[in-house]
Amino acid sequence: MSFRDRSILVTGGTGSIGSAIVESLLGHGPQALRVISRDDSKQFELAQRHRGAEQLRMLIGDVRSRDRMARAMAGIDLVFHAAAMKHVPACEFNPFEATETNVRGTQNVVEAAIDAGVDRVLGISTDKAVDPTNVMGATKLLAERLLSAAEVYKGPSRTRFASVRFGNVIGSRGSLVPLIRGQVARGGPVTVTDPEMSRYLMPVADAVQLCFSAMQRMEGGEVFILKMPRIRVGDLVEVLIEAYAPQFGFRADEIALETIGPRPGEKRHETLMTDDEAAAAVEADGMYVVSGARTPASAGPVSGGRADEPLLGREDLRDLLDAAGWLRPEQLPSLG
Repeated sequence: MSFRDRSILVTGGTGSIGSAIVESLLGHGPQALRVISRDDSKQFELAQRHRGAEQLRMLIGDVRSRDRMARAMAGIDLVFHAAAMKHVPACEFNPFEATETNVRGTQNVVEAAIDAGVDRVLGISTDKAVDPTNVMGATKLLAERLLSAAEVYKGPSRTRFASVRFGNVIGSRGSLVPLIRGQVARGGPVTVTDPEMSRYLMPVADAVQLCFSAMQRMEGGEVFILKMPRIRVGDLVEVLIEAYAPQFGFRADEIALETIGPRPGEKRHETLMTDDEAAAAVEADGMYVVSGARTPASAGPVSGGRADEPLLGREDLRDLLDAAGWLRPEQLPSLG
């Protein structure tokens, strides 16, 4: 399946993942590329970066509005559903608002896509949906289930639905890497919740490629999970301090570390799949695929994506950050 000459909608298309999807799609020659989000300033910035892209259209709107989703999807072939409340503390202290966006918003996307005769819908999820301990993870798990269940809910509609599940995307808005860089630039201290925490880490380019691969190969109801490295948070912090301190005129040993403890609802160790999902998953092309309808004969158990998976070494972690463009000064965005 090609994106060329297709009409595509990206919800939350001005966010870290959504905008990366938009920017990559523009290189595939879509007939129309609609971005719907609530932030007109970010839409202006995205449009300015792509002046001359005649197929790009900016729509102000919210996935909470069923009517707005219906209008946005008129004539659309493919939907990347990236709109969500994604920050754990914000969801923890505003649980109903998180439910309205992540759950009701996803159902609005499902219903509007069915009514509009959209070909395929791909939802963007998170590893926090696995055995969730916080509101954000719980709402994203339910969003995944809504998309998978839509395969039954849709009746005779031809629309296909699936999800992709990410770990932590390097450099995404509000994430650890840019936070640490800003703290080092000020001379510290660098705050860390718990250095023994572990997380799965991936460059934004890998996240986009996972979305494109999943959109192309979905049959309906699956959850696609990229194979990605597991890192120790303390190692990540120390590697970043070593890289960033000299860039701002400091020695690494001058930057103090402050352990602040886990945030409300935060897990110590994230995983990519539950035990039951691992038993039913299929490995394919650098990813795991958890089937929606029936478990294939070739399925599981797979060994990756668990809390006991080996941690990435520091040298490999440096290489990963460097390849993602988050170590060398000439590659880094401004701190403005």
